Amino acid sequence: MDLASKKEYVVGMTGASGAVYAIRLVQELCKNDAHRVHLVLTDAVYQVFNLEMGWPVPHGDRESIPNWFDIPESADLHVHAPRDYGAPIASGSHLTEGMIVIPCSMGTLSAIASGASDNLLERAADTHLKEGRPLILVPRETPFNKIHLKNMLACAEAGARIVPAMPGFYHRPQTMEDLIDFVVGKALDALHVEHSLFRRWGDREQE
Repeated sequence: MDLASKKEYVVGMTGASGAVYAIRLVQELCKNDAHRVHLVLTDAVYQVFNLEMGWPVPHGDRESIPNWFDIPESADLHVHAPRDYGAPIASGSHLTEGMIVIPCSMGTLSAIASGASDNLLERAADTHLKEGRPLILVPRETPFNKIHLKNMLACAEAGARIVPAMPGFYHRPQTMEDLIDFVVGKALDALHVEHSLFRRWGDREQE
């Protein structure tokens, strides 16, 4: 694959509950050798790895992430430190197909809504908004208070898509993985990435 012809995507992962959504999404993006994936982890993510996945990933150990995520060595995955403002995705001149923040904590949502750029994830999100590129935010928090809702509206008015982690049931999920794949598939739909993670409404071939 010609490196210049690859489609580049940014995935931001925060310390909100729902690490498995980000892991599954990165796995799906990395299945396609036509994709280059930039992954940005906030500091809180490493604690979530341990609490939710049982992974004792040392704080800041970016080099081991592909192994923990079960990503093949051939995948074009780049894991960036949260303060690496020299990363290409910190600049609007670096072209990407879009960005997903999954799961998106309410703190990160607030920072994006206010235009803060206190870390690389927030900076990359701000860059996608100012350049008019797709930005997908996947909040998991429940219930939402008025501040959360106002911040979502502010982000939506700035051009972001809000895709809450709310699984559907019309595809008759049988396992936890089915529910996870539905949420991840809806996020990929918003980014216009093809996938076959769930049965779509009206698809009788799979009934």
